[in-house]
Amino acid sequence: MTRFQKKLWIGLLIMALLTPLGILLPEKFKAEGAWGEWGKEELENLLGYVPKELAKWVDLWKAPIPDYNFGGEETSMPVQVISYVASGFLGIGVCALIMFLISRLSKRHGR
Repeated sequence: MTRFQKKLWIGLLIMALLTPLGILLPEKFKAEGAWGEWGKEELENLLGYVPKELAKWVDLWKAPIPDYNFGGEETSMPVQVISYVASGFLGIGVCALIMFLISRLSKRHGR
């Protein structure tokens, strides 16, 4: 592993460990959710309507771990923090696996 790759992995791990800030800071400062992560209902409250094309596609994708939380919205803060960190590691792992498979396939096909 090169020096750059080590730094990249360390940076990714640090970012995964910092993911709970996304729920801890809004809780501390009594803020709302993250900008741009609005659902259909929040968007309707903000704009007064849901754009027609967006409404058509809104249910196309369901997140495998809604809100990055394994226990649902009513779980305790420690469970939510653990869920956020685990979701971060899971996302990094899935991306790394996909990149690994792509690199193996491209080597196999001589590219």
